[in-house]
Amino acid sequence: MDVQNPIYVTGHKNPDTDSIVSAIAYAALMNALGERRYTPARLGTVSDETAHILERFGFPAPERIYNVRTQVRDLNFDRPPVLSAAVTVRRAWETMLKGEGEATYLPVAGEDGKLLGMVTTGDIAAFDLESSENPHLTEIPLFNLVSNLDGQLWDRNSGVTALSGRLTIVVPQIGTGESAFSRDMIVVTGNDPQIISNALKAKVACIVVSGAQIDAALTEQAQETVLITTPFDAYRAARLIIQSVPVERILPKTDPVAFHISDYLDDVREQTLKSRFRSYPILDENDRVIGTLSRYHLLRPNRKQIVLVDHNEVSQSVDGLNEAEILAIIDHHRLADVQTGAPIYVRNEPVGATCTIVASMFQERGVMPNRSLAGLLAAGIVSDTIFFKSPTATARDRVMAERMAAIAGESLDELGRDIFTPSATRDTDARKMLLSDFKHFMIAGHRLGIGQINCIDSAELLKRRDEFIAVMEQVKTEREFDILLLMLTDVLKEGTVLLSVGDPDTVEEAFNVKIKDNTVFLPGVLSRKKQVVPALSVLWG
Repeated sequence: MDVQNPIYVTGHKNPDTDSIVSAIAYAALMNALGERRYTPARLGTVSDETAHILERFGFPAPERIYNVRTQVRDLNFDRPPVLSAAVTVRRAWETMLKGEGEATYLPVAGEDGKLLGMVTTGDIAAFDLESSENPHLTEIPLFNLVSNLDGQLWDRNSGVTALSGRLTIVVPQIGTGESAFSRDMIVVTGNDPQIISNALKAKVACIVVSGAQIDAALTEQAQETVLITTPFDAYRAARLIIQSVPVERILPKTDPVAFHISDYLDDVREQTLKSRFRSYPILDENDRVIGTLSRYHLLRPNRKQIVLVDHNEVSQSVDGLNEAEILAIIDHHRLADVQTGAPIYVRNEPVGATCTIVASMFQERGVMPNRSLAGLLAAGIVSDTIFFKSPTATARDRVMAERMAAIAGESLDELGRDIFTPSATRDTDARKMLLSDFKHFMIAGHRLGIGQINCIDSAELLKRRDEFIAVMEQVKTEREFDILLLMLTDVLKEGTVLLSVGDPDTVEEAFNVKIKDNTVFLPGVLSRKKQVVPALSVLWG
């Protein structure tokens, strides 16, 4: 795989603070160990809480990716020379002869680097045969002509920049007087003074004298005729004149089938089956030509490489995961349905935060995170364990949080207050708040969606209950959930105000409560994955 291709480290869709921070920290750890290709990524919008924590410790939000489907950029495509439109046919031919394999197809681009067409050996051969049948040439750049002929220009008419005319090879014979010539002729001849003189008198467009010798007196007569001497024989000179045409002129008239570097492999395969060309130009984001693609490049594509943190469920992961190569999974959830084609590194531990696992890996590998990263890890642990009050929190979470906070020079109490001060109760769009930390589950054929907002003042959030319920009804309908829940988890009360839409009987039976106005308080319930989802799973079987 190209060393420039990144290895993405990403958490789940609708990422929470633990998901974002563990991706940043794991990428930093692996890069510190020498890899330098690990890039933190995210699959959704950063929540207000996470944005605040990132800003506090000076980290930008990770790059957002939308899928890991294989693209043209992931292929080992060819990078042949890209010819300028002004290059001569001769130069194009020589470039093809020097090349290998797909050099029989070369892209031609304008001065801006954008594609004009593809020239092939067949195009050049067809042009050569057509020129033999019809030797009339149009607007051949004089610069190209002199260069191809390795000639000397006896310039008596410096205003001429291009030549047009019928290419004619003239040899000494009866009937080569002045009347045998016309102004629209490009004459190729040997050093025959009489022929040259008659052609000059007829004011032909151009005379090419083979052998590189000419009577000096004749050059003085070339007032209206371009006169060139060349070391090549007449036949060779005639072929080189024809090959002085800019390659742009022999390009096929139809638009070429081209692919962009961002195109997906499945779409490219489908298009190549329809078009049947042997080679296709590849364009970058600015439509500039960067290479060519052939069918054999599609046989063994390089898949994108990815590390999953804080999840191992396909439904929660990046789109196109089946096309990617998963290198590792770092998680603290139940094992789900992610499958790999080869053994990978998996670290799954029953702790309250993925950040706890990543912080442990720094310690195990002898890499001390800097102050900012250590503070970020401490914040990730505090956030996901709900300040160590979640039933998923363990003694190890607190130990690692304290160690990271010590490196960062932070107080855990102060950090906790900063995280859970009701930023979620600010004037933020209710739909955004619902979906900022949202996960969906499929349990025994039932579709369940759960959002969670951690706070220290659930009463303030409850003032917006009607607004939340209206948005929840919309999302339930749009995404076809059987039940949709919003957990307003109160750190100080050590419980959750649960808002529910859809099938209230099931929710009441699962938690042995009575719902009123779509609302119920669940004391001691702080964890979505360890308390809410299991309760419904048991009920649904």
